[in-house]
Amino acid sequence: MIEFEFIDIEIPGFNSEFFVLSIDDLIKSENKEQGDLTVIFCSDEYLLDVNKKYLNHDYYTDIITFDYTEGTIISGDLFISCDRVIENANSFHVDLVNELSRVVFHGVLHLCGYKDKSEEDELLMRQKESFYLNKFVSRETNGYEQ
Repeated sequence: MIEFEFIDIEIPGFNSEFFVLSIDDLIKSENKEQGDLTVIFCSDEYLLDVNKKYLNHDYYTDIITFDYTEGTIISGDLFISCDRVIENANSFHVDLVNELSRVVFHGVLHLCGYKDKSEEDELLMRQKESFYLNKFVSRETNGYEQ
């Protein structure tokens, strides 16, 4: 089951059905099964508090993923800063839907076992993000060059 929570923010026109379908398809494409996922959208300040409290990191980030995956059953909590997503979309000159999708897919890919700490791992993560963006996000809203 996939649930969405909004803490101290709103996302006008948020399409939960798109995310439910694309996350489920992504997980199946990675030969995994969907367990319980919660996607929590929040502000920079809220996510900074989470980052400090649980990871002892004192900096802003766009996503923090808490992984509860067992075997091939993908479960976890994705905390996403909408402030960071908006800023990144502007910086990278991409549509907000595109950037929000990229960040959600990034978190789900972490739950599927992908890492991004080394250059090699980060390259693979970016390739996977691009693959799923091209698969699920229409070219009209996808700000990346095709």
